[in-house]
Amino acid sequence: MAKKNGSVLYKCSSCGYSQPRWLGKCPECNEWNTFEECIIDSSKISAAGRGSSTQEKAKPVSLASVNAQNNTRFETGIPEFDRVLGGGATKRSAILLGGEPGIGKSTLLLQTAASIAKGFGAGGKVLYVSGEESAGQIKERADRLGLDVSGIQLLCTMRLEDCLDALDSLNPLFVIIDSIQTIYSAEAGLIPGSVNQLKYCANEFISWVKERDAVLIMTAHVTKEGNIAGPKSMEHMVDTVISFERNDEDIRFLHCQKNRFGSVDELGIFTMTEKGLHPVLDPNSLFITKRTDKQPAGVSCTAVFEGSRVFLVEIQALTIPAKANISRIYSEKIDSGRVARIAAVLEKRCGIRFSDQDLYVNVAGGVKLSESSIDAAIATSLYSARTDIPLPPGSALFGEISLTGEIRPVSKTSQRIKTAHSLGFSNIFAPEEAPGIQTVSDIKSLIKTVFSK
Repeated sequence: MAKKNGSVLYKCSSCGYSQPRWLGKCPECNEWNTFEECIIDSSKISAAGRGSSTQEKAKPVSLASVNAQNNTRFETGIPEFDRVLGGGATKRSAILLGGEPGIGKSTLLLQTAASIAKGFGAGGKVLYVSGEESAGQIKERADRLGLDVSGIQLLCTMRLEDCLDALDSLNPLFVIIDSIQTIYSAEAGLIPGSVNQLKYCANEFISWVKERDAVLIMTAHVTKEGNIAGPKSMEHMVDTVISFERNDEDIRFLHCQKNRFGSVDELGIFTMTEKGLHPVLDPNSLFITKRTDKQPAGVSCTAVFEGSRVFLVEIQALTIPAKANISRIYSEKIDSGRVARIAAVLEKRCGIRFSDQDLYVNVAGGVKLSESSIDAAIATSLYSARTDIPLPPGSALFGEISLTGEIRPVSKTSQRIKTAHSLGFSNIFAPEEAPGIQTVSDIKSLIKTVFSK
């Protein structure tokens, strides 16, 4: 009986004897009712002659009878990478890492591969597939970074069939594909990077890793808007999607956009040096400016959470008269709509005009903020910039501002207060009543309390 993608074969589950028709009794082992329907997938026949595959026909089972899978992890040896992954790499998972050219994706993965190979203590456990660089270029980078690469197997090719052959022969525990846009198969055409190529090649790699206790990481190119190039379905196919970004300096940020095995709130921070990427264990040193002189106007500090960590960030604001009476908002690290909303609340509830001003808002260190707890700090920064009155030294603020001007409480207040006190902030303003803070209930009381002196 012919099928669209192949034909049907009946196989004995006891001895493996197969034939094209169903039989009640196996003529080979004489067992009864052991023939199961299988599908011969002719699409698996490749130009390299990999042959066809026979798969048992999928059948529904009771979910209650299924044993839950405990996702086992192993650490990559890169603390910030493990943090973003949710505590380490999960076996039988596929990870997609996207980032702009030259940001350090290959450097990060080469350092990770060397660390994992060292942890395994045996060669052949890590396979690094490169479709962009030669073996000599990769070895030169490894020598410059001072990495021990004795446990890494390297394959420089763009052909999918070569990659699958190497995977089957080596059976590695950690696989890196750098990058998925360079891999092609004759089954999907001869041009790498097309939609069909990306879906077909990614599916082949993911199918391989799902059947083994291994981890697959594929790097991906990004568009000029910062999105991963190719079909959106590729992000649905993998288990984890990680974005690799940077600020204007040598700071790199890793954060999850999707993670089936952990949180997407964790942030990994690195500094890029000539010796590679180094984790930043104390992010407060990056986001708080240490000043010996008086604090300028337009600057305020707030406590934010990124996953399980809390740290202080500095929000900076600048207001100047708008040209041609058309005001604009320039804010890359904080949503400009949030800035416009808070400025409108200040103008309505406090009587200070922003509609004729151009507003510039920035975050020191280049980290993007989306928490609602930063509203109070944005409001005081805008007021300070507009009036040219600086905040009192050692001030930290957090609270969500509603359209009515009320300041709403935020989560994990005690952790924010503790972190602010540990960094020397003595004037803390928040909507909750708690030891060591000054309580503010609305935006009027916030402005009055902070700038009373």
